[in-house]
Parts: sequence; C-alpha cells; structure tokens
Amino acid sequence: MSSSNTDRGRLGELLRQAREYLDLSQDEVARRLGLPRTAISQIESGNRRVDALELKNLADIYRRPVSYFTGELAPEAALPKDIEHLARAASRLSPRDRDELARFAEFLRSRASARSRP
Repeated sequence: MSSSNTDRGRLGELLRQAREYLDLSQDEVARRLGLPRTAISQIESGNRRVDALELKNLADIYRRPVSYFTGELAPEAALPKDIEHLARAASRLSPRDRDELARFAEFLRSRASARSRP
C-alpha cells in the first residue's frame, strides 16, 4: 500500500470514528454535505480522496479542528473526555436547544468569574 493510500486509510478511519462518536449515520453526513452516501463510505474506507473543502465541512460537522484529521493534532489531545461527552449529547439537540445550552454555559462561566472576584 502506498503512502497516500495509507494516509487516506488513516484519515478515513478518523472520520468514521468521529461520525460514530456523534452517533451520526453516513446518510445524515452525506445529506449535510450534498454527497451520495456511497461517497462517505468510500471516504471512510480510504478508497476516495477528500478535497480540502470537504474535509473542512466534515470537520465542522464533527466539531473537530481540521488538524485533528490531518495528524497535526494527536487525536487523544483533541478534547477532554468530559467535553467529548457534552459535545456528543449536544449534537443530539435541536439548533434552538444548542443555543440555549450555549447561553447556559455562558451564565455558568460568568457566575464562576463573579465568585472568584474579591
């Protein structure tokens, strides 16, 4: 197997793991990207190249930096486990509920900041 095939296989595996971690189906991801489901399957198996825009869009869907998938950021260093759990739970919320969750997180952050002031 050539280096580019190995790299594609590694990228495909990381993309599959990220998708499954968020409990997304290949169909859901394909719809968001405007691609056929078979394209997602081929990407994840390392049989199809991913262009830069597709990788950026996949990273956005999976809520990870592109560097996570390119090997510039070690996968285990991407997010602490408790944050990953919160991200997975939040991914199942509606956009409106995610906005509410973000407001609540901001409230908690400001409350903690107020407590630490003398």
